[in-house]
Amino acid sequence: MSSVQLALAVFACTFGGALCGMLLRKVLPEHHLSSESRDSVKVAIGLVATITALVLGLVTASAKSSFDQLDAAVKHFAGDILALDRTLARYGPETAQIRAELKRGLAQRIEQIWPDGRAAARERDPAPSAAGMEAIASKIRALAPRTDDQRAFKDRAVSLGESMLEARWLVFASIANSVPAVFLATLVVWLAVTFTSYGLLAPRNATVVIALLVCALSVSAAVFLILEMEAAFDGVIRVSPEPLRFALERLGK
Repeated sequence: MSSVQLALAVFACTFGGALCGMLLRKVLPEHHLSSESRDSVKVAIGLVATITALVLGLVTASAKSSFDQLDAAVKHFAGDILALDRTLARYGPETAQIRAELKRGLAQRIEQIWPDGRAAARERDPAPSAAGMEAIASKIRALAPRTDDQRAFKDRAVSLGESMLEARWLVFASIANSVPAVFLATLVVWLAVTFTSYGLLAPRNATVVIALLVCALSVSAAVFLILEMEAAFDGVIRVSPEPLRFALERLGK
């Protein structure tokens, strides 16, 4: 299911739970809604609501931190690949073929991660681009410098190439990240129980219904943001490919 569908499901469970609570209030015996019963329910649901709020806050912070790290990694990769291209250019004309392959490899990686179509994560195969980067790194190590300057440029290029090889799986591994289904189901149950209790204890009038509607929308929007940031390369909120496209335009120049 997409982030939008899951957020709508959360909204249906929360607001539907509130409406069910209001209907349940009509059929419950009067002594079940006494002041003592209401106080007990408020204390119990207060605990559930507090736990739910803490979990939502922690998961949102974790998802945002992960998203920021991936965004920084993409920008760092773009900087490294530009630095590698310029280092190879300064080495000499012998590296022209390596630089051309570097540009082709970057274009292939951009297409794999941010395809023009809505390719599913499982259809993205990292093997071709990974093999291409390894071949480029091997060709850099095979360079035979003739001067001290070329030896310095080769050492720098080898270091940059190895750094890019170490990071080559980060993006593809992050594509599969998602919120566990059991965790999401548990969170939805907590929210549904909480909103059902709100509907059970609240008076039935338009103001209360609108307030519960807004709260349900807010909670479902929070879940939507979490899911979108977890899937950092798909959806509405995603890591921008612009740093890599900027680098691609300037490679080989």
